[in-house]
Amino acid sequence: MTATTVNYKSVFDIIGPIMIGPSSSHTAGAVAIGKAAREVYRDDPTKIVIHYYESFAETHKGHGTDYAIISGILGFAPDDARVPDAVNIAEERGISVSFIEEQTDSPIHHPNTAVVELSNDKHAIELSGCSIGGGTIEVRNIKMEGYDISPTGTLPVILAIFKTPEDQDKFNKDLAEMSIINKTQKYLGSQRKDMLLEYELDTRLKADQIKALSALTDEMIYM
Repeated sequence: MTATTVNYKSVFDIIGPIMIGPSSSHTAGAVAIGKAAREVYRDDPTKIVIHYYESFAETHKGHGTDYAIISGILGFAPDDARVPDAVNIAEERGISVSFIEEQTDSPIHHPNTAVVELSNDKHAIELSGCSIGGGTIEVRNIKMEGYDISPTGTLPVILAIFKTPEDQDKFNKDLAEMSIINKTQKYLGSQRKDMLLEYELDTRLKADQIKALSALTDEMIYM
């Protein structure tokens, strides 16, 4: 099972989103992978390393995948005029950017695979995602804070770390009070004393909901 963006709901999802081209899979999808990595990292990286596999490794330069994925990491929307200049903008901000064309098969078993490594002098994360068409992506693995996570639900999802069962209970009650429906709630384990849980949601959250829920735990990731 993998974490996938919201299922296709209209012909516009199949055609693809409004974006800076040329390809929804290689450009808009790459923006979405970069954005997911940004959400997980929750900080400003000083170093970005992108590992491309299979189709992405072969065509990333010609299809704009490089500037697209960096623009997602920088927080640009797919139709932002700055998207084509994202690599230069990152480097102007003092961020080291590297692209590696891997010659092996995708570690997450999809031809349009990017493994994103973000780091600074405080912490590092690794996110493995793939673009499956129309700007839609799957996040199949996340390595962060000692955790090795393979999300199981369709996006949107919340990954939340709780220090005590009471913190988790409070979070669950607030979800219910805010009428946020989580279809599944799965304990993903821990390499520390904290508890990591994944919540698969029915609908995307609003900005005020994300802010309110983030206040309930020091470590919450929304994708």
